[in-house]
Amino acid sequence: MEFNVHDTNELSGLRPGDNITFRLTATDETHWIDMVRKTGPATNAVADESPRPAVSKTGELKPGDLLPDCKLLAENGTPIRFSDFHGKAVAFTFFFTRCPLPDYCPRMGNNFAKARELLRTTENAPTNLLFLSISFDPDFDNPAVLSSYANFYRQRDTNGWLFAAAPMDSLQTLAPRLDLMVHHETGGSISHNLRTVVLDPQGRIHRQLDGNEWTPQELVQALMEAARGSSRK
Repeated sequence: MEFNVHDTNELSGLRPGDNITFRLTATDETHWIDMVRKTGPATNAVADESPRPAVSKTGELKPGDLLPDCKLLAENGTPIRFSDFHGKAVAFTFFFTRCPLPDYCPRMGNNFAKARELLRTTENAPTNLLFLSISFDPDFDNPAVLSSYANFYRQRDTNGWLFAAAPMDSLQTLAPRLDLMVHHETGGSISHNLRTVVLDPQGRIHRQLDGNEWTPQELVQALMEAARGSSRK
């Protein structure tokens, strides 16, 4: 997981693989680290511990490609597949409920909540829309945990927004196709990047939003384009 660094001068002299300590500060909106101190030199071990999954032989998906029909476990304990949502434009993102950084998983939840409200106030907005939040921590994020977590963002209004968990075999299929990086660490933490995807009603990639800088307005536009069959960007 990449951290925001308050003062990049503190990184001077550090090498990949060095052991360090730092202070992590998180607000309601963002986070940063400071007080970076080297505690030990780089070892001969492989320095790049990137959580990137093995590269798929079939390559990363692009707009117009069909998403693999992977299985998920819904928040009510029901097995589901992406094909269950054919006929709807679907926006899905990845998260885990124990994520401590406000501008990672919590921002995805807040952006989905804002996008859903924007659509409700948009005149003549399509109705064949679905928001889908997918946990990549299925061992911890069981249906009861997901349902409780979802209530915070949905305000107990489940209309048009589903939470689910991806089993490891599904995650191993999806991650390399979406350039999603997930690395489970000791102690239950997970290093990861951020991927949000919009599917058209046929289950094809319409648009992928990487990182955390996209806005709810951008997501709404992509969903409406996908639902109405507008050209992909």
